[in-house]
Amino acid sequence: MTAPALLIAAGAARIPVLGLGTWAMRGEECAKAVADALALGYRHIDTAAMYGNEREVGLGLRASGVKRDDVFLTTKVWSSDIGAGDLQRSAEASLSRLQLPIVDLLLIHWPNPSIALKESIAALCDAKRRGLTRQIGVSNFPVDLLRQAVAISDEPIAVNQCECNPRFDQSPLIEECQKHGVVFVSHRPLGKGSLARDPLLMRIGAADGKSAAQVALRWHIQKGLVAIPKAARRQHLEENFAIFDFELAEKEMEEISAMARSGR
Repeated sequence: MTAPALLIAAGAARIPVLGLGTWAMRGEECAKAVADALALGYRHIDTAAMYGNEREVGLGLRASGVKRDDVFLTTKVWSSDIGAGDLQRSAEASLSRLQLPIVDLLLIHWPNPSIALKESIAALCDAKRRGLTRQIGVSNFPVDLLRQAVAISDEPIAVNQCECNPRFDQSPLIEECQKHGVVFVSHRPLGKGSLARDPLLMRIGAADGKSAAQVALRWHIQKGLVAIPKAARRQHLEENFAIFDFELAEKEMEEISAMARSGR
């Protein structure tokens, strides 16, 4: 299966608009999912120190046979480790588990009110200057905190990764990201699977022979967002990837966007 190489600019980087989220996958299941995803054409893999699966992600990457430089790989530093020195050590430990010399994107996984934002962002910038990551970003940062992070950082904040789906309106945060040239990456873009049987999404998808999940992911792409749905089974990996051969009409996009406002 192939698809257009749809990319979105994140500073000097180009991020594939659809990736594989690996939260809660462990062991052989994780390594196989990564290898299968890359074989299907995925070129964006997301992991984190807290997920406990970086070793398996690295194994899956090597087993796939896909060139390392063709894959955009993200990992994250947990909130307890974002102080000066701790963040850099966490990044180095992640690289050791992945068995890689560098990641494409390193994120602060969650903000920590007990650690000064200035200290955390300085440590993140230092990790980039040390060559541990090509790009830096944040995750789960609300509007005000994102604004502060952008102002403090000596390096471009490439990404803010947050939960978002048609039932979870993140319009103010998305607008703030766009204002600063920060790419919005959606985790849980399918609402932990709750959108798979949504009547509106099923109705919209029926005309193109697409599932509700595919419609939800297509909505993300057309909004200029990056989506990283989790999928372990090959069937779901294939389904999630088959979203580049149809397009939602403007009216359909509006209907889907209204789901959150209508309380659905």
